[in-house]
Amino acid sequence: MNKLSYVLVTPYTIAKSRTGGVIARLLSRTDLELVGAQMIAPDEDFVNQYAASLRGSKQKNLNSGAKLLADYVEKNMGPSGGRRHRSLLLLFRGEDPVSKLSDICGALFPENRSVESMTGETIRDTYADLILDQEDPGRIMYFEPAVLTPRSQSLADENLALFARRLRACRNMVDNMIYPEPSRIEKTLVMIKPDNWSFASSRPGTIIDMFSRTGLRIIGIKIFRFSLNEALDFYGPVEQQLLEKLAPVFGRKARNLLEREFNIPLPAEAEKGLTDSFGVEYAREQFRQIINFMSGKRPDTCPENERNKPGDVKCMILVYEGEDAVKKIRAVLGPTDPLKAPGGTVRREFGSNVMVNTAHASDSAASYEREKAIVRIDENNVREIIEEYLYGKTGKTA
Repeated sequence: MNKLSYVLVTPYTIAKSRTGGVIARLLSRTDLELVGAQMIAPDEDFVNQYAASLRGSKQKNLNSGAKLLADYVEKNMGPSGGRRHRSLLLLFRGEDPVSKLSDICGALFPENRSVESMTGETIRDTYADLILDQEDPGRIMYFEPAVLTPRSQSLADENLALFARRLRACRNMVDNMIYPEPSRIEKTLVMIKPDNWSFASSRPGTIIDMFSRTGLRIIGIKIFRFSLNEALDFYGPVEQQLLEKLAPVFGRKARNLLEREFNIPLPAEAEKGLTDSFGVEYAREQFRQIINFMSGKRPDTCPENERNKPGDVKCMILVYEGEDAVKKIRAVLGPTDPLKAPGGTVRREFGSNVMVNTAHASDSAASYEREKAIVRIDENNVREIIEEYLYGKTGKTA
């Protein structure tokens, strides 16, 4: 039976731009499905309730670890200096998600380990720290768990209910930074496309890790499935570009093929006719393939009553914030054609062709405004996913 559990990425891990590495581990080493993601900025009340839940639990194999985690949550996940801090909530669904996520995240070790004994096998092996006083082994000098995940399904359900209640008042975009020169700050939208989600892979996390070298901050994230109409709206400007670029090229190719096949010259008027017929149809077919790739539905075959329903394939939408955000992200992304992209760019590393080019990024501030409205970046369905799991579609809500 499928269950739901979570991983909470700590503010320190996010601030150190380790988010991509954590997500890569989680996606590549389990058969669980990532069904939800939301950046949150917990207030003091949320932190206290979450810590109390951890402290009151009897998590298997944790012993004093429950208190250690609860103390960490109280001291490090709540607001400080008048500002809330970003944490990332990831929801996973599948069989026995608690055990699988616990294994990937790793245990809390009660003693110091030598450098030689570290393996880097789990997320905590790589990103967490637990340093004890050598003279007083019972005294913790420094503790950073990197991620938090429950070790029993009952605790997972208890925590998920808490998250659902608190998410009612949470915006999907975390606005917790005061910049010295706010006029220089931009936001841009990044989409990790469906080709990255067809099988268990580290690619989505690796792509996020590549974008992290821009120094920009992730302030919003969601799992999104385009409906057919949303995909048509999002990629609407591309259709005219394809008609202008491809129709003449393939009209000319059709003329050349006919001339070679039948060994007769064709007048320019014939080429124009081929452009207006075959060339235009070819361009429109390419556009239909793009829409099908992004939504799992073709505009020429999708029934009218299915056009506004979420599609069969998913994306991850992220919003980055910082100076020159649009330019910086697109430099790391690379040009539309992966074969023309420089080495070290996302599309060169992972793209296949002009259509299956792994990721999208807004090309201007105006594009960002248009695109964020289509994907409804201010909304997130994480709370609804939790409530449906806990209470059913028609049951009570948290």
